[in-house]
Formats: sequence, structure tokens, C-alpha cells
Amino acid sequence: MQNLPHPQLLRRQQVELMTGLKRSSIYGRMNPQCKQYDPSFPKPVSLSAAGKGSVAWIASEIDAWIAGRIAASRLSSHGSN
Repeated sequence: MQNLPHPQLLRRQQVELMTGLKRSSIYGRMNPQCKQYDPSFPKPVSLSAAGKGSVAWIASEIDAWIAGRIAASRLSSHGSN
């Protein structure tokens, strides 16, 4: 994780808008038991003192994941031409 002075936190609906994924797909990418599992998908941070309840994602990590998906897509499309 990057050391940012003021990291921006995104709630789930913001992550949905940025990635185009819905709730079930987001949580599926974080679940090793799910066929949608993606170990590169950013893990959320807890916003509650007890560690349960509200979560958010770090915006720069979501941005990096999106950039990685774009790069992977571009690489695979070059191989098929």
C-alpha cells in the first residue's frame, strides 16, 4: 500500500461506479471460494473500531486495479491480432 498523506476512501457505491461492477461481483472478487475471485482486487478497510460493519476502499488502490485490468486487456488484444 502506498503511503499517502490523505488517502481518499470510497464507499461501495463509488467503487461500483468506478469499476462497473455490482455488489456481488465486488465481494466475489474478494472471496477465494468464489469463481470470480481475483487476488489482485483491493481489500477494503474497516471504518469501525470493532473491525466489523462499514468498510471503504482506498481510491488509489482501486485506480491501480483498474489500470491493471486495462493493461491486461490491451496485452491480450495484441496477442490475438
